[in-house]
Amino acid sequence: MSGPQCCSNPPTLNPSSGSGHVEKLAGLDSYLTGSPDSKLAILLIADIFGYEAPLLRKLADKVAAAGFFVVVPDFFYGDAFPGDGPVGNSSALPIWLKEHIPVCFCWGAKAVVELAKHDDFLHAAVLCHPSFVTVDDCKAVKVPISILGAEIDPISPPEVVKQFEEVLTARPEIKSHVKIFPKVQHGWTVRYNAEDEAAVKCAEEAHQDLLEWFVSHVK
Repeated sequence: MSGPQCCSNPPTLNPSSGSGHVEKLAGLDSYLTGSPDSKLAILLIADIFGYEAPLLRKLADKVAAAGFFVVVPDFFYGDAFPGDGPVGNSSALPIWLKEHIPVCFCWGAKAVVELAKHDDFLHAAVLCHPSFVTVDDCKAVKVPISILGAEIDPISPPEVVKQFEEVLTARPEIKSHVKIFPKVQHGWTVRYNAEDEAAVKCAEEAHQDLLEWFVSHVK
């Protein structure tokens, strides 16, 4: 499912943002941050606005500071959803999705949950305000998974996130963590207003949850 919430609060993209750098990795331009000598790597997959979003790179730098080597690939080959259009204008989104999903780079949470269905690809997974994720996906994951949902999210509303939780709780062999953040909207972890103290606090709480999950399960 997709909707206007996917396009709200678009970032001002900045290819030079962050303390890391961009280089080719496996044929993809990728934002790299942290020590390449680290034995622990984190793959951050962007939302529809792509890997040049400054707040996404800020989060990548934060994870890197905890000792991880972080990679944020440009899975859209320079063709991310334009962030400079009218705020909330989602009319072009269905066309963009149709052009991008068939090439198997189904962005963000959906891509991560597909990887999480194989225990030889990832040690752990975190989904933030997921799109396109289903109950059947949760039934198939094979690695520890954390799902951070928003109270105000028509794409993955709390009742759906609670269904994810029920499925995962019924599978005690898979470590899981599900949390719904009150009074926040879809995209709040990487598209928050940096001038809004409450928004920053909620985003940082989610970032801390994400980081603690990585520290606990990425070995």
